[in-house]
Amino acid sequence: MHTLKFQSQSVAKPYFAFALVLFLGQILFGLVMGLQYVVGDFLGGAIPFNVARMVHTNLLIVWLLFGFMGAAYYLIPEEAETELYSPKLAIALFWIFAAAGVATILGYLLVPYSTLAQITMNDLWPTMGREFLEMPTLTKIGVVVVALGFLFNIGMTILKGRKTVINLVMITGLIGLAVFFLFAFYNPINLAMDKLYWWFVVHLWVEGVWELIMGAMLAFVLIKVTGVDREVIEKWLYVIIAMALITGILGTGHHFYWLSTPEYWQWIGSIFSALEPLPFFAMVLYAFNMVNRRRIEHPNKAATLWALGTAVMAFLGAGVWGFLHTLAPVNFYTHGTQITAAHGHMAFYGAYVMICLTIISYAMPKLRGVGEASSNKAQVVEMWGFWLMTISMVFITLFLTGAGILQVWLQRMPESGEALGFMATQDKLALFYWMREVAGVGFLIGLIVYLANFLVDSKQAGNKA
Repeated sequence: MHTLKFQSQSVAKPYFAFALVLFLGQILFGLVMGLQYVVGDFLGGAIPFNVARMVHTNLLIVWLLFGFMGAAYYLIPEEAETELYSPKLAIALFWIFAAAGVATILGYLLVPYSTLAQITMNDLWPTMGREFLEMPTLTKIGVVVVALGFLFNIGMTILKGRKTVINLVMITGLIGLAVFFLFAFYNPINLAMDKLYWWFVVHLWVEGVWELIMGAMLAFVLIKVTGVDREVIEKWLYVIIAMALITGILGTGHHFYWLSTPEYWQWIGSIFSALEPLPFFAMVLYAFNMVNRRRIEHPNKAATLWALGTAVMAFLGAGVWGFLHTLAPVNFYTHGTQITAAHGHMAFYGAYVMICLTIISYAMPKLRGVGEASSNKAQVVEMWGFWLMTISMVFITLFLTGAGILQVWLQRMPESGEALGFMATQDKLALFYWMREVAGVGFLIGLIVYLANFLVDSKQAGNKA
């Protein structure tokens, strides 16, 4: 049974499948790191903490990029009402990107980082050594080549087909992603300057252009599962992306407090960061409003659950937890503590992990030839995965928040006498770290349950045959 509108949409399947494999790897390395917080020498010789952290964060970024690319290859032909410009190019870029990603991760794991820098001729154009952007310069160049080929492919598809708001918002976000990544190649010697431009990638991705990609993906799925008029959903999308861009771009100022930048950044950063929860709150209203107004009962209940969950968890993680520590007088004490980690975990899961899983949930039954939706049994398994992962992430965030509050109290604002040192403080946080690790195991179980839903339909298809 074939339910794809356009044959070339099938190129999304390997992107989604590989994204989920990398996601599993990311969680495993997260658990290794979590254990190293409390058992310091756990795998210390084989996978030192700094390596585990690089692999954990880099896998997150790379698998989300695979998810975004798969989403674009799936939804853009359908929105443009035309076949993808070049399916062969899409598949070729998949193998190039996958090979570069795997080679880079193996490089982190198998050779010391300084040796990796030498092997990849980092001295010719030094870009390595920065958090989240640890990739060798050669890998970064590979990412740019893949991004250019990808943008050419989807750009030509949009040009020859129907122009919709969703497609234009999606490609605007993807172009922004590619443009801001170029700042990863600029590595000033001055540390304050380095961090200033580093945030141009890190902040303007996750609190800027990625929000456009997320908004377009959410709008696409909501149109499909609710049957609500496109015009209604597009109006909401315009409002949300306008708010997201204005608050996200000026909200970059909340990272500039510490970089010898002029004092007015404390005001600009505080005010616009405080407004950043608004587009996420609008997304919650929008998603629930559309589902309540639905004109059709779509058989894919799991995709609808993921769409609603994305809106709620993104608002909590990116909105509420971001607001908790964004004002300059508060951030003075919380900057770089476990409160930052709490916000980061729930924001990334709520906004970007969940939106990728939303589009995968909607598209995969069609890509696998199952039909409009997975079987009821598979959807039940998938929903169990949803709740286990989401509840576990709530607990991970709460435990990290508790650790962060205690860290601030002991290390940065002692009631009497000297503040505790960093390592002495970490010892006092061990209970929170153990609880976080248990919640992390819960998350892994949820992910395994989620992945098992694909096997349910495979077995049923085999039985029918």
